Amino acid sequence: MPRLLSSALRIRRDPRLLKIPPYLSLLCILVGVVWLFLLPLDEYSRRTYISENALLPGQVHTYFGGSDQNVFRAYKHEVNALEEKSNIEINDKLESIIKGIGLKVGRQNFTYNSAGNVHSGENLYALLKAPRGDATEAIVLVAAWKNTKDELNRNGVALVLTLARYFKRWSLWSKDIIFLVTPDSIAGPQAWVDAYHDAHDSSRVDRLPLKSGALQGAIAIDYTQQERFESVHIIYDGVNGQLPNLDLINSVSNIAGGQMGMGVAIQEMWHHDNKYPDRLRTMLRGMLKQGLGLASGPHSSFIPYHVDAVTLQPFGRGWQDEMAMGRVIEGTFRSLNNLLEHLHQSFFFYLLMHRDRFVSIGTYLPSAMLVAANFTIMAIALWVKSGQPELNKEAKKNEEFEVNPNNSAVERDLFLPLGFVTGCQFLSVIPLYLFNHAPESTLTPIFAVFTVLNLLLPHGLSHLITMYYAPTAQQYQMIRSFSLLLLGMFLSSLATLNFSLSLIIGVLSTPLTFMQPWPESPTLRTFCTVLLNAIAPTMVLVIGASVWRLEISDVLREAAFAWDVYGMYSSVVVWCVWWPAWLAASVTVLGKPVPAATRRGKEKAKTA
Repeated sequence: MPRLLSSALRIRRDPRLLKIPPYLSLLCILVGVVWLFLLPLDEYSRRTYISENALLPGQVHTYFGGSDQNVFRAYKHEVNALEEKSNIEINDKLESIIKGIGLKVGRQNFTYNSAGNVHSGENLYALLKAPRGDATEAIVLVAAWKNTKDELNRNGVALVLTLARYFKRWSLWSKDIIFLVTPDSIAGPQAWVDAYHDAHDSSRVDRLPLKSGALQGAIAIDYTQQERFESVHIIYDGVNGQLPNLDLINSVSNIAGGQMGMGVAIQEMWHHDNKYPDRLRTMLRGMLKQGLGLASGPHSSFIPYHVDAVTLQPFGRGWQDEMAMGRVIEGTFRSLNNLLEHLHQSFFFYLLMHRDRFVSIGTYLPSAMLVAANFTIMAIALWVKSGQPELNKEAKKNEEFEVNPNNSAVERDLFLPLGFVTGCQFLSVIPLYLFNHAPESTLTPIFAVFTVLNLLLPHGLSHLITMYYAPTAQQYQMIRSFSLLLLGMFLSSLATLNFSLSLIIGVLSTPLTFMQPWPESPTLRTFCTVLLNAIAPTMVLVIGASVWRLEISDVLREAAFAWDVYGMYSSVVVWCVWWPAWLAASVTVLGKPVPAATRRGKEKAKTA
C-alpha cells in the first residue's frame, strides 16, 4: 500500500500530466461529432413501433366519405366566399354554420405586441360533448385560417366543418372533441391553449367561455393544396425543441401509410429512399428545427402543455382526395378515443430519420455530452495550472501546460477573473433586451451597429484591463477556466432539454477551448482573432441568413415574436451562454500577460 501511494503521488506531481487535457478535449469533440454521424446506420437506430396497445391504429373501419363529399364541397364554397372578409366577419359566418350543426360555440380575442407590431385576432371553437364520456378528457382538431406561409387553408377549414358534422352523428366518442379555427397558425393557437390551461396574460388574451377536460391530443390540418394529393407530411416539431410522444406520430404514419395506402414524409423530405444519405439529411433537418426552437405549426403551442400534437399537410400529385384525408383524421381520432390514460409509454426524446426509423435519447445524448465535457475538462486543467508557479521563458519553452517539477502551489488572485466573467454575463443582457424589444424598423440598424461594436469590444476590453490591472498569465488562465466551466455546465444541462441546440452551440464553440494569449506571436494572435470573429454569434447569424436567403430583419423579427408570444429560449442561450464565452475567449487571445514577478515589483514600488 505505501508503495502504491508513493507511485500515485509521483504521477500527481508529474509535469507531463497537464499536457493531456487539450488532447483529451479534442478527442471528446471528435468522438462526439463522429458519434452523431453514426446514428443513421442500422446498428445504431431502431425501427419505430407502437408502445401503447390501446391505440390500435388502423384497426377500425372508417366511414367518412360518400355523401360527405357533397357536404365538404358546400362548406368549401362558403369558405371561398369569405376569403376577402375580416376575421370578425369570417367568425360570424362560421359560428352560424357550426351552430346549425348543433354544437356550442365559443370565441376568444387576443392581442400580442412584438417588435413594434400588433398581432391580434379572434379564435373560434366548438365543443362536441362525448355521448359516452364525463367531460374529463378532450381531443382537439385545429385548422388555422392561414398557415405559416400565409396561405389560405381553405380545404383545411372546410374539412374541419365537415368532420364536425360527421362526428356529431356518432355515439362512440368517450372523449369530448373540440374544433378550433384560428386566424393564424402561431399566435391564435398559443392564445387559445394558454387560456385553456389558465396560463394566459389577461391583459392580452381573453379567457375561454367554454372548456372541457384534460386535453389528450391535438391534430392540426394544413391543407392548402387544391388538386388531389399523393402523400401526407407529418410536422411534429414543437416549441424549444419539444416533441410529441412518438406513439402519436407512429399511429398517424400507420393509419396513413398502412391503412390508407398513402406516402408519409417528415422534415420536408419529399422523396426518401431510406438509405444513409437521406437518413442523415432528415436527422440534421430535424435537429436544426429543434435547435432553432421555433413553432412549426398550430400543433407546436400544445406540446409545452404535455398535449401530444402534430400537423398533417398533404403534398404531391396523386389520386388521394379530401375524403382520404378525412379518413386519416377519423382513424387517428378513433385511436386517441381508445386511450385510457395520457400517452406516456413511448419516447418523448428522439431523432427521426425516416417514418419507420428513429434513435432514442440513450443513443444520441452522449454526442452532445462529449462535446460539452471538453469545455469542463479544459476548465479543470486551467484551474490546476493557475495554481502552479509561473516559469521563465527558458523553462517554459512555449509549452502552455508545462509545470514546475516541485509542484509548489501559489496563491490565486480571483478578483479580476471573477469580476470579468461576471461582467461578461451581465453584458449579455444588453443584446438580449435590444433584439427582443426594439421596433422592427430599427432591428437591422441596431444589429449592424452591434456587429461592428462586437468586433471592437474585445480590443477595447483587453486594452482597459491591461492598462488598469496588468493581468498575469495566471489571471488569464482563470478567466478561461471560469468561462469554459460555465459554458460546459450550461450545455450539459441543456442537452437533456434540447439536445440539438446544445450540440449546435457546442460545436460552434469548440475553438474557444484552445484559445490562449499569444503576446510573442502576432501571426497566431491575428489568426485566432479572425477565427473567433468568424464564429461570433453575429457572424453566424449573418451567414445563416444568407445561406437560407433570409433578411436579417425577418430573422430578428421572428425571434422577437417567438420570445414574446410563446417563450422561445434559443435567444437566451445564444446571448447569455454562447456570447459571453466568445467574448472572454476573444479578450484572452488579445491579452498580453505581465510576468507575476514584474507585477509584484510594481505593486511594491507603488506601496513604497
